[in-house]
Amino acid sequence: MATDASAATETPAVYDEFLETVQRYKNLGYAGQVLSWDQEVMMPESGTPARSRQTAALSAVSHEILTSDELGEQLDALADVDLTDEQQAVVREISRERERATSVPTELVEEISQKTSEAHPTWKGAKEADDFSTFAPALEELVELKREYAEHIAPDQDPYETLFEEYEPYLGLDTAERVLERLKEELPPLIDDIRESDADLALDSFDGTYDADDQLEFVRAVLDELGYDWDRGRLDEAPHPFSSGTQFDARVTTRFDEADPLGAAYSTVHEFGHATYTLGLPDEHYGTPLGEARDLTVHESQSRLWENHVGRSKAFWQHFLPVLKDHFDDLDDVTVEDAYEAANQVYEDNLIRVEADELTYHMHIVVRFEIERDLISGDLDVEDVPEAWNDKYEQYLGIRPETDAEGCLQDIHWSHGSFGYFSTYSLGSVLASQLYAAAEDDVDDLDAKLREGEFDPLMEWLNEHVHGHGKRYETDDLVREATGESYTADYFLDYVTEKYGALYDLD
Repeated sequence: MATDASAATETPAVYDEFLETVQRYKNLGYAGQVLSWDQEVMMPESGTPARSRQTAALSAVSHEILTSDELGEQLDALADVDLTDEQQAVVREISRERERATSVPTELVEEISQKTSEAHPTWKGAKEADDFSTFAPALEELVELKREYAEHIAPDQDPYETLFEEYEPYLGLDTAERVLERLKEELPPLIDDIRESDADLALDSFDGTYDADDQLEFVRAVLDELGYDWDRGRLDEAPHPFSSGTQFDARVTTRFDEADPLGAAYSTVHEFGHATYTLGLPDEHYGTPLGEARDLTVHESQSRLWENHVGRSKAFWQHFLPVLKDHFDDLDDVTVEDAYEAANQVYEDNLIRVEADELTYHMHIVVRFEIERDLISGDLDVEDVPEAWNDKYEQYLGIRPETDAEGCLQDIHWSHGSFGYFSTYSLGSVLASQLYAAAEDDVDDLDAKLREGEFDPLMEWLNEHVHGHGKRYETDDLVREATGESYTADYFLDYVTEKYGALYDLD
């Protein structure tokens, strides 16, 4: 039975014991994150054999704690204890994790951990060699292992749905399918209208060469201005940018292309959005679900909100264009309008997801969603992935990859065994629009504040309405708490229609 937090006078002893067990389990997971970060950023190339065994050992011990009789007895004892709403949320989340974990043999968990650690350098080498066939055996093995994993958890459920629930347990695969179908239906006509538009945007405003070291100094300045907490974070380079950590140590990575200074800027702002969510989680709940992010849809909403609604806004460039000009020569003639147009162009021939614009990005997601769903169901053989990938790109984007590196090898996710992950990028983008609309309603003249470089009001709104709750609420409940409405794609579609209609002079 749950009670209001104000009614609680003393924490039950059994809950304290339960929390100690939970924190041991969680800390092992956080340690694994640091090892994964190190493997991506710092580890010597030949460190994989040892690292795979280290991560496998951590996964096995973590799994053993989660599935232990001790934790099971504590949860049983708590069933009859009067708990606060927050305590009940912790029990709910750990019970869910335990229910899934007890279905899976420790040996399988350890094997998946080891194989994914080994698959990462294999994928990296295959991408560098532009040869999918060298990665295919590892991918086939991971597909089989993840099918087996899903079978243990829910033998009567679609295995892809079970894997999707690893990343988004509360919105449901049916919601993901509904949203992606709506985007697949409504975005292509807008994209086609843009491609047929005669609008003359300043797309060549940043043509040139930009030294990587100078770009690093610029993106560090951007992080400074946005309010990144360097005492609890750091910036590094990685082939595939990411953010990871806890509220005490939330790190970001980026990458640099000397022909594209905006690429690094938006990659960094995107990962900053993830890090701000992590850093905004309550310190006092570290090591419990109340101190963790509410899954990937909400996490991605934060990165896409900062990257697109803030970073690609005209207000952003009114503040940051002078900063950019301080770091690079030959930009004196670039105006705010030029920068805004260059940052929001819709590409006709981009093959790379992480370099995609706001609109075509979601077609990239649809391709991945459909392919991995077919892989897990057995409707697509691993050896046929490159052709299926290329066919879908031609169907949805009108372009066809010529190499595996720019095609099905471009993403790291499958080497991590992350099947069911990709749709959360689009789900998060949709939620970002809904949250930003709510923030605009609540924060007085938000656009003017961004123009003046005042980012704290938006950050404080997000901390109050999203970050500070951790996993107290299920996803749709959190959305309703923050916005007053259930999760909907309406705000995203209205936002892109209005924004790109104005940019490209559409009727």
